[in-house]
Amino acid sequence: MENRLNVETRFRLLQPPASIPYWVATLATTTALCLSVLAGWQRGGTLPERVVWISTGIVLVICAHLLPALIRGSPVAIRLAGTLLWGACMVTTCYGHVIFFVFAQQHAGDARVSAAASGIADIVARPPRTLAAVMEERATVTHQLALAQARRCARDCTGLEVRRTTLAAKLDALNAEADDIRRNEAERDRAATRRDALRTDPVTSRLAAILGVSRARIDLLSGLAFAAVLEGVACLLWTVALRSPPSSPASPATAVVPTAGEVAPPAVTPGHARETVSRETGTGSHVPPDADMAALPRTGLADDAVMQLARDIAAGRVRPTVADIRVHLGCSQARALALRRQLTALTPTA
Repeated sequence: MENRLNVETRFRLLQPPASIPYWVATLATTTALCLSVLAGWQRGGTLPERVVWISTGIVLVICAHLLPALIRGSPVAIRLAGTLLWGACMVTTCYGHVIFFVFAQQHAGDARVSAAASGIADIVARPPRTLAAVMEERATVTHQLALAQARRCARDCTGLEVRRTTLAAKLDALNAEADDIRRNEAERDRAATRRDALRTDPVTSRLAAILGVSRARIDLLSGLAFAAVLEGVACLLWTVALRSPPSSPASPATAVVPTAGEVAPPAVTPGHARETVSRETGTGSHVPPDADMAALPRTGLADDAVMQLARDIAAGRVRPTVADIRVHLGCSQARALALRRQLTALTPTA
């Protein structure tokens, strides 16, 4: 029997704790720490500045996540001060996370533009002259052509006609050059518009168009929302994961139904339980030398624990073995062994 109990105890100790809030809270805190590290690295210029920013962000994240769970049950003054500090930590942490989200959005936009650079590059080369210079020369040629057409032909009509034709052809060439410049500028404007569209997240662009606000404001609000949700989830999960287990309520004396292979203790009364606890507490022969003495129940708590355990054994919810008592109550090996010996000591020997 003792070997079976040892094997079962080792098997249960090797099993990982099934605490979903603890693992999810750890994941949320790890994610927040990574965001703070990256944000601190982006905000600092030199290496010492980056190290200070990163250290500050780590401290603020840990305080923001653990303060609600640590100050629970403290005096009112400590809880009030802790709540104010927690609010400050949340604001500063969310601000750092927003910096990371904004920089990440910019980097993602630059990557999208670089990936599509071949399709949105300036296909038409920039002309050597500007549109203003071409239009100025066109005005001069137009004036000269108007003067040539206004002159009357007296003797050299052929020269005048050639000049008129030359000026008209030059004016047509200037008009074509101006049209090319306008077309090139339109192409460059469309390429710049496509680059701006690629730099912005598609969802952000559509939301900005629907809500009628700027895309920068949507980026800022979305970063704040992500940061607030992450910090709030982490705080709630740590509060749930670090809460103390509920104490077992006291119950009246109950008779214990015997189980196969075990000796059932008789009905436990508060006076009898106190006498048993006093005897076992006074004599150290029933406690193993390597047991944790602080884990043994006190007199007042032993009554509730023994009566609750007797009631659970009578209801068939737990077997009167050390391993099952430990799993059922969530206590240490020494406490479970002490409770088992109390039940055994209450059983009359044949």
